Amino acid sequence: MLLIPCPWCGKRAQTEFTYRGDATVERPDLTDSDSQWYDYVYTRDNPRGEHTEWWHHTGGCRKWFKVRRNTWTHEVISSEPPVQD
Repeated sequence: MLLIPCPWCGKRAQTEFTYRGDATVERPDLTDSDSQWYDYVYTRDNPRGEHTEWWHHTGGCRKWFKVRRNTWTHEVISSEPPVQD
C-alpha cells in the first residue's frame, strides 16, 4: 500500500485518497478546436518513471494536491498544494 504525504495531514494510507489524473495536462480554452478537446479528454500518455499527478484527500482534509511519483516503482517523491494562477 502506498503512503501518500498530504501537505496538510501528513502521511496517510492510499485508501484515504482518490486519484484524479495527470497534473501536467493543461485544459484547452473554450474556443479551442474539437480536436484539442478530444486530445485533452481522451488521449493520455502512460508514463514510466517520475510523473506529477492530482490526488484528492477524500478521507481526510478533502483538499486537492499534486504528488510527484515514480509510476514504475510507486515511490512517492514529493507532494505539494496546487498553485493558483
